[in-house]
Amino acid sequence: MKTLWKGAVSFGLVNIPVNMYAATEHKDIKFKFLHRECLGPVEYHKYCPRCQKEISSDDIVRGYEYHKGSYVVIDDEDLERIPAVNTKTVDILDFVELSEVDPIYYDKSYYLQASTGGEKAYALLVKAMKETGKIAIARVVIRSKSALAVLRVKEKWLLMETMFYPDEIRSTESLSPGVDENILHENEVKMAVSLIENLSSHFDPNKYRDEYRQALWEVITAKVSDQELVTPDQPAQPSNIVDLMEALRESVKLSQQSRHADSQVSDTRGRKKKQKAAAKAKTS
Repeated sequence: MKTLWKGAVSFGLVNIPVNMYAATEHKDIKFKFLHRECLGPVEYHKYCPRCQKEISSDDIVRGYEYHKGSYVVIDDEDLERIPAVNTKTVDILDFVELSEVDPIYYDKSYYLQASTGGEKAYALLVKAMKETGKIAIARVVIRSKSALAVLRVKEKWLLMETMFYPDEIRSTESLSPGVDENILHENEVKMAVSLIENLSSHFDPNKYRDEYRQALWEVITAKVSDQELVTPDQPAQPSNIVDLMEALRESVKLSQQSRHADSQVSDTRGRKKKQKAAAKAKTS
């Protein structure tokens, strides 16, 4: 796995050097858009509709839409004026019970692996968290973005999950009030509870499959088996390679033409000199 970040977990006065790796990945089957006529891949370009022309990355600036159609432009100097934050530590703030954290706060998951020299302190933190059954709430900066995070133990590894801040969780006030439980009959509740108990088991993630992705992959492999694999013609590329023999022939031809032209000029000059000499001899 590719190392995404290097730093340390700050645990009281202890710093544990760690490397961070992505713990999850999306395995959706991705498609490319092709031109129906020639099956060539469609390219997307940066285009300014106001100027009606393509632009380069150097012509692009950051803009925050403060009002509809009105922007505040933020450049690199503006960002540099923001006070620098520590980007190399995962600062543990509190230890809490896992059940106290609503899963809605979780965002992305990362493995933290001990770097050289930090193995013992890493093992100590893992062991202590296992025995207390606690998870850690921490603050971390990844790619200049500050995030709240949870550190918990997965088997013998530290797993860090970045979290949404409270103001990033959407309110339920705009939703409908929900159902009134008073309309439920006691027997209906008992039957529903009984059904849940009958279907209850231990969570085994290996039981579950992305059936749509599997079915889509079967469609793709079936088309490959039926030789429905298409390869669009490559666009002609201008060639800068010059055939050596052809270049030599052209060079010889040009040199011969040049020599012939020089010879004609020389003959003409010679005749003119003779004519002038003859005319001078007659006058004398």
